[in-house]
Amino acid sequence: MKLTVDLIGWAGAGALLLAYAMVSFKKLRPDSRPYQLLNALGSCCLIVNTMYYRAYPSAFVNVIWILIAILASINVRRNPAGAGS
Repeated sequence: MKLTVDLIGWAGAGALLLAYAMVSFKKLRPDSRPYQLLNALGSCCLIVNTMYYRAYPSAFVNVIWILIAILASINVRRNPAGAGS
């Protein structure tokens, strides 16, 4: 079980870093659905890991991170023409 949780955590960290790198190097737009999906997926994975290790402050940050990604995705969906402006 520990190995599985660790692998999930590393996958989550990788997803968040990939999202950040893709936006930083202008491969993804910060208001794009793929970027928000990578953020939400990465945070979900990190929540699994941090809850397993009882690192509640980190779990809390990732819950907020997911909420931000969801709200941003909803905003993009509602206003695709105005996104990024």
